[in-house]
Amino acid sequence: MDRNEARVELRDIEIFLALAEELHFGRTAERLHISQARVSQAIKKQERRIGAPLFDRTSRRVRITPAGEHLYRELSAGYRQIMDGIEAVSAAARGTSGTLTLGAMGPQTWMIQEAVELFQTRHPAARIRHRDINPIDPLSLLRSGEIDLGLLWLPIREPDLTVGPVTHTSALVLMVADTHPFAGRESVCLEDFGDCTFISPKSAVPAYVEEVFQPSHTPAGRPIRRGPQIENWHDQLTAVSSGQAVAATVAEAARFYPWPNLAYVPVRDAPPCRWALVWRTANTAPLLQAFAQTVRDLDTPNAQDSAVTDGHR
Repeated sequence: MDRNEARVELRDIEIFLALAEELHFGRTAERLHISQARVSQAIKKQERRIGAPLFDRTSRRVRITPAGEHLYRELSAGYRQIMDGIEAVSAAARGTSGTLTLGAMGPQTWMIQEAVELFQTRHPAARIRHRDINPIDPLSLLRSGEIDLGLLWLPIREPDLTVGPVTHTSALVLMVADTHPFAGRESVCLEDFGDCTFISPKSAVPAYVEEVFQPSHTPAGRPIRRGPQIENWHDQLTAVSSGQAVAATVAEAARFYPWPNLAYVPVRDAPPCRWALVWRTANTAPLLQAFAQTVRDLDTPNAQDSAVTDGHR
C-alpha cells in the first residue's frame, strides 16, 4: 500500500459515516454535496486500506457489512469529538466563548428560558452564570460590573446604560396580606392605590423606575402613602404578609411565591410591565451581543405574557 492509500482524509471518514447512515450512494452524495463517483472512490479506498468490504452493493440495495459496522462504531464517536473541538475553537475565535453573567429577578430567569437554551445551542463553548438582582436596587450590579447583562423592567433612561431587546411582558398584580380588605376582590384599579400604604425601597431607586410599580399619586392625583422601608425581596414579602404594607408586583410572583398568608389581586387598568436586556454602554463584549441577538431572533416579545385571572392566594 502506498503512502497516499495509507493516509485517511477527514472527508473520507465523513463520507463513510454518511453512507453507513443513508445506505444509499445517491442520498449520501446529495447530503454531502459531492458526486456519487467521489463517494464510490472514498469507500473503495477505505476498503483497500481495511482489507475487507465495508458495504455489500447490489443494483437494488446497499447493506453495511460486519466490518463496516465495526468501523462505524470506532469512527463515529471520534469524528464527533473532532468536529466539536473545531467548533469550540471556532467559537473562541469569534469571541463567543467564555462566561456571560446574566442578572435577573426571581422568576424572570424562567421567563427567558427559551432564549437561554437557544443561545447555549448556538454557542456551546459559552457558559451562562446566573446572578439574582435585588429588585430594590436593580442597577448596582450592572454598574459595578458584577453582571454583564441585566433583565430589567422598563423604562431605563440612564446615560451609562444601553437598553436592548424586549424579552417579554408581565401583568401587574397587587400583593396584599390575606387579611387585607382587597384580598377577596377579583381585581383592583390604580385609583385604589390611594387607599393603601405601600412599601418604601431603602435604596435610591430612580423615581421613574419605581413609578412603574409604585406611583407617587393615583390617576386622580391622590398621594399614595409609603410605609416601612425594605432592603430586598424577602423584606417585601414579610412586610406585606404581616399587613404592614402592600406592594405591586408582576403576575409571575403568584406562581413562584404562593405564601398562604398572601393574596395576589390583578390590577385591571395597569399597563403591562415590559422587560428588556440592559448592559453598560461601555461593555461591547461579543458574547453579550450574541445573547442580545439571540433574543432578537426569537422575535416573540409577547409570547410569554402572564396574567393572573383568579386572584391567587
